[in-house]
Amino acid sequence: MEVTLFIGGSGTGKSYQAMQLAKSLGIRYIIDDGLLIRDNRVLGGRSAKRESSRLGAVRRAIFNDKEHCRQVRDLIESENPTKLLILGTSEKMVHTIVQQLQLPSPASTVWIDEVAAPSEIQMARRIRMKEGKHIIPVPAFQLKKDFSGFFLNPLQVLKGLGKDAAGQEGEKSVVRPTFSYLGKYTISDGVIRSLVHHALLRHTQLIPMGTTFVHNTRNGLVVELDVKAPFGIPVTRQLRLAQERIGREVENMTALHLASVNITIKKWM
Repeated sequence: MEVTLFIGGSGTGKSYQAMQLAKSLGIRYIIDDGLLIRDNRVLGGRSAKRESSRLGAVRRAIFNDKEHCRQVRDLIESENPTKLLILGTSEKMVHTIVQQLQLPSPASTVWIDEVAAPSEIQMARRIRMKEGKHIIPVPAFQLKKDFSGFFLNPLQVLKGLGKDAAGQEGEKSVVRPTFSYLGKYTISDGVIRSLVHHALLRHTQLIPMGTTFVHNTRNGLVVELDVKAPFGIPVTRQLRLAQERIGREVENMTALHLASVNITIKKWM
């Protein structure tokens, strides 16, 4: 199976461009926002845009739910596609999807600015930010049975674009997911600190002390904390275990990316 990654930030028009890109590359199968799509038809999965929160949507899109992941993985195995296009907002996201679905290593990567003009990306961002509109590259009737948000005008692809082998024009549905009109959500530093301390106390012999700092950077969250440790423990192993467990706990529970976890031993017990 030849896996192609299609990457672009949230609201840059990936789903709008996906069908045309797939057609140009001879790809019939697409994974987008938790769905497995073949020739403009949903084969299985659950749309991330059904979720009531952005956090739930992210976790759905990366197949964090075991049953959801198993269903799509089984479908891919039974369909046995020769080519597959995976959409995502970052390299980390698409590689997580590849890993979760146990797919072959990607053969190539396409970035949104390679297929869309700057003016198109800017317009897509403006529509997403101001109107909360999202696009799903399948007809609306396939989504209505279990979609939780609002359906807006169905979007017919321009003549000649997105046509399948039967010559039918591919449809895209314009929707407003529940999470796009419930307002904004934030995750406080206190929540991150609690997750860090929980992971530390549950999986290591290290004990947090003082203030744990959480910094938001362009590359992700940076966590800095001081700890006390029992005398005589294998320090290097414990510190590496702490970094690994903290990273897993925070990323699994919040879908936020940790750039680094910096731990300093301040006291021996």
